[in-house]
Amino acid sequence: MTPAEAAPTAESAPAAPAPAPGATPPRTPLVARVTAELIGTALLVAVVVGSGIQATELTKDVGLQLLANSTATVFGLGILILLLGPVSGAHFNPVVTLAEWWAARRGGAGVTAREVAVYLPAQIVGAIAGAILADAMFGEPLVKWSTHDRSAGHLLLGEVVATAGLILLIFGLARAGRLQYAPVAIASYIGAAYWFTSSTSFANPAVTIGRAFTDTFAGIAPGSVAGFIGMQLVGGVVGLALVALIFMPGRPAE
Repeated sequence: MTPAEAAPTAESAPAAPAPAPGATPPRTPLVARVTAELIGTALLVAVVVGSGIQATELTKDVGLQLLANSTATVFGLGILILLLGPVSGAHFNPVVTLAEWWAARRGGAGVTAREVAVYLPAQIVGAIAGAILADAMFGEPLVKWSTHDRSAGHLLLGEVVATAGLILLIFGLARAGRLQYAPVAIASYIGAAYWFTSSTSFANPAVTIGRAFTDTFAGIAPGSVAGFIGMQLVGGVVGLALVALIFMPGRPAE
């Protein structure tokens, strides 16, 4: 069969659904995907940190500060997934990238080890750049280590729960064939997890590292970073286990 014979016509080809986390688009140049991950993660952290700074300048009420921070994050994350999902899958999160790599090893759609090796540094660099950008926009010191200690055990448990739920949501949507709802669903989940988890749902190692570079409302002390990342990785494993358990392939009726 020739390439021309193999290619469907415009009339007969079904419309491909827009990719989202859990389904990295094939054929997109790697440099474009890596750039999307770097810029997307940078903008996500800029939204989180910047809205936190703005909130603390507008009110002293911690509840209102968290409401403003979480609301801005919901809208910002949803827009970024909608915009960059078709390019890179809009991971913006090493746990999501590693989970995709694991899914690919098991025969599903996902990223290769080579792609993981460039995605993860791009996400971390982007997160740090996003924190610095937010500080610059609000006249804060560009780099000042956070003094916000988050090492308590109940906060670490919150990170396991937040990350497990995020992975369950993303890969559950993929298994159910409903990734078109990812922008709204993921942003909504993160917004809710700001409030129902004790840690305010970092759920992202790159974002955790980036937030250590700013001594503002959204910061995390460098001494707390390793614990958070460790629990996020545990949460990722738990989330994948839940996906496998809940979304088991059905058996044909006998």
